[in-house]
Amino acid sequence: MKVLIHPTYFPNVATFATIVQNDIIWEAHDNFQKQTYRNRCYICTDQGKHMLNIPIKHVGSNEGRQKYREVCMDTSYNWKKVHWRTLETAYRTSPFFEFYEDEIQPLFEGSEVLLYDFNMKTIKTIAHCLEMEIAEKKTSSYMLEPIDSLDARFLVKAKNESDFNFGHYSQVFEDRHGFISNLSILDLLFNEGPNTLSYLKNQPLDFDHA
Repeated sequence: MKVLIHPTYFPNVATFATIVQNDIIWEAHDNFQKQTYRNRCYICTDQGKHMLNIPIKHVGSNEGRQKYREVCMDTSYNWKKVHWRTLETAYRTSPFFEFYEDEIQPLFEGSEVLLYDFNMKTIKTIAHCLEMEIAEKKTSSYMLEPIDSLDARFLVKAKNESDFNFGHYSQVFEDRHGFISNLSILDLLFNEGPNTLSYLKNQPLDFDHA
């Protein structure tokens, strides 16, 4: 099935399960919107659910809306260093952190400028960890109602997200906070390792509300 989605920052389980289970088309011509997974993801630390947010450079109001593919990340402070240190603290004791560390860490040392391109790079890196091919097809223009593809762009919304009935897997701080569903793919990868791909293939995806 052809499914239209947004590339997001280390996508959550729902988005990555969609990537694994379908023929993906990437939305490349929409406007950037705040409070979405375009520039954030959620992990679990010893304090519970925690947001990693990528700061972006906002255009002036006189310039109108900004295209997602043109949004630049703000490098005025080293947020990549902060994100990586947070991931190390949260997942150093997870079963597979050290197994994937050498592939993930370089993402936090690069000099990328555009948010869209960086997000695609995080997705391709995870795909490489899972030994799977990633879709390359992108939209050529924006369509309010896509033709010949299922619209799953709603997955980008960070507020009021859908309640997917995903299966349980062991998490580092589960004894403190219980199982937290639909975190970033990083949480699943560091906890489940090689079993991640099988897990993603077997999760239910209900797009009836899309």
